[in-house]
Amino acid sequence: MARIPHVIAGEKIDTAERYAPVFNPATGEQQHEVPLASTEQTEAAIAAAKAALPGWRATSLTKRADVFFNLRQLLKQRTPELAAIITSEHGKVLSDAAGEISRGLENVEFAAGLLHHLKGEYSEQVSTGVDVHSVKQPVGVVGCITPFNFPVMVPLWMVASAIACGNTVVLKPSERDPSASVYIADLFREAGLPDGVLNVVHGDKGSVDVILDSPDVKAVSFVGSTPIAKSIYERAAANGKRVQALGGAKNHMLVMPDADIESAADAAVSAAYGSAGERCMAVSVLVAVGDSGDKLVKAIEERIGGLVIGDGTDPSSEMGPLITKEARERVESYVAGAAAEGATVVVDGREKQFDLPGFFTGVSLIDHVKVGSKVHSDEIFGPVLAVVRAESYEEGIEIINEHQYGNGTALFTRDGRTARQFEFDVEAGMVGINVPIPVPVGSFSFGGWKDSLFGDTHIYGPESIHFYTRSKAITTRWPDPSESQIDLGFPSND
Repeated sequence: MARIPHVIAGEKIDTAERYAPVFNPATGEQQHEVPLASTEQTEAAIAAAKAALPGWRATSLTKRADVFFNLRQLLKQRTPELAAIITSEHGKVLSDAAGEISRGLENVEFAAGLLHHLKGEYSEQVSTGVDVHSVKQPVGVVGCITPFNFPVMVPLWMVASAIACGNTVVLKPSERDPSASVYIADLFREAGLPDGVLNVVHGDKGSVDVILDSPDVKAVSFVGSTPIAKSIYERAAANGKRVQALGGAKNHMLVMPDADIESAADAAVSAAYGSAGERCMAVSVLVAVGDSGDKLVKAIEERIGGLVIGDGTDPSSEMGPLITKEARERVESYVAGAAAEGATVVVDGREKQFDLPGFFTGVSLIDHVKVGSKVHSDEIFGPVLAVVRAESYEEGIEIINEHQYGNGTALFTRDGRTARQFEFDVEAGMVGINVPIPVPVGSFSFGGWKDSLFGDTHIYGPESIHFYTRSKAITTRWPDPSESQIDLGFPSND
């Protein structure tokens, strides 16, 4: 059984006291095993990052930028190989895996502009003979804890910005699909990154706790479920660390009666069922306003029958399996309980039969879902689309804003005034107008509101520069010796 190694100070280590299985979701078979780092191994990775910090911080900005320009080219050249790794361990189709890489690549390109992003400010003559300037300096060793659903994109969102700012990193990827992170570390090294700047340790809660408690780790970035995000935020903050912890989501798509029903149906199917619904920006609730509901549900049902679900390596497949058997059982349990909550199961994904032995399930469409029911409230993280009916725009907005999650949301309408009002009213961090998955481009930042984000800084883009640096203000004066005098008064600017 092939082992997926840790990467510590450039050395690959595949020994451990405990190992976890890594499955191929399309076959249901174990294909690798991954060592779960001990406390000592996690501490060694942190120590390696700490040792590499002075040298990397002192590296010129132009040489740092060279690493990212090189990395960009390597990622473009190796996309097919990296996409195959993603598909083999996550299950998503190859085209989706390639799309994930391209969105991670956006932040690599953003990081390559670090000479601009790390500029300070300067004001001369703020007082007689006195100037003030500010600089951005790295926070130090950064812990990055990433989820299974985007094993390339999310690590690149975190790691690229952190390293560009002069920090060193300990990356703890999901143990369910860890190979991609090792491959990324290899590409960084090939691009010219010194050993120890990026370290990869595989593990479970024990490894995470070491990162959260270590006094040498100065900042923590996390993406995962809301309960764990909240726990990580509280523990890391209590230990004096800077922390951003992105949690769960239940993204609502509001469809107005004047919307183009065919376009809205296409968007809903694409956003709800892509990557088997294992996206934090998936549309999982469709809020149908007025008489749009019946037409929309019918149009979506018609489209569902034509979806091709199969092995992600098959070019004809549009959707692959779920990540694990347990994930499939959890998703299907929501469909099983929907009718008892007063909903109508229009399409039951559990009924679809598969010749493949992997963790497959069909897509489900559930209509007349009650606000507050489990299907509406919980993050299912699977190919289940819930339809909630609303009589008016105002009721639809209330449904969205009262939900605990506020990651992303979308509105489908032809009316500009309604669109502008929605943008003003809705309580979510990312908003799409006739765009079902409004993930911002790399020059902006990604983040939600409410229980979708703990911390005050969004991930990647401009806000990541703020998160991974500390500002230092320097006041300078070069007086003539004859001007020196004792003055116990509070300094003033004149």
